[in-house]
Amino acid sequence: MSIEIANESGVEVDTDAILAVARYALDEMGVNPLAELSILLVDTDYMAELNHRWMGGDGPTDVLAFPMDEGSVDHGPGEAGTGEPALLGDIVLAPEVASKQAAAAGHSAADELHLLTVHGALHLLGYDHAEPEEEREMFSLQNRLLQAWRATRQAG
Repeated sequence: MSIEIANESGVEVDTDAILAVARYALDEMGVNPLAELSILLVDTDYMAELNHRWMGGDGPTDVLAFPMDEGSVDHGPGEAGTGEPALLGDIVLAPEVASKQAAAAGHSAADELHLLTVHGALHLLGYDHAEPEEEREMFSLQNRLLQAWRATRQAG
């Protein structure tokens, strides 16, 4: 799986851990191993601009996901795929926003970035949380992936 990461946020973060959690989540979801993903970390001003331009939101948000090629995502053996590598899309993270949310939630900024990375990856795979049932499904899956990934890191 090809995952590119660029930290343009001005905040020091553990990009290796963000790459690892993204790779773990996508592997667990049965995404084609030839898939490509881009992760971009940005400052709050740029995130606010993206949020306004693409989502109609005011101010910076924590994560945005921009799917590229949903039709070629390999969802595993139960679904026929083209076998072509998929360009999943882009996940954009705002570490400063994540840090504030982490403080409010009582965990580390790194934990918040890991959560947001998995959240963004699930959005790229077509998950959403607009409706209560969708939210339950997405957040349950997100929590399972994070817990399993943390367990593998502690075991290693």
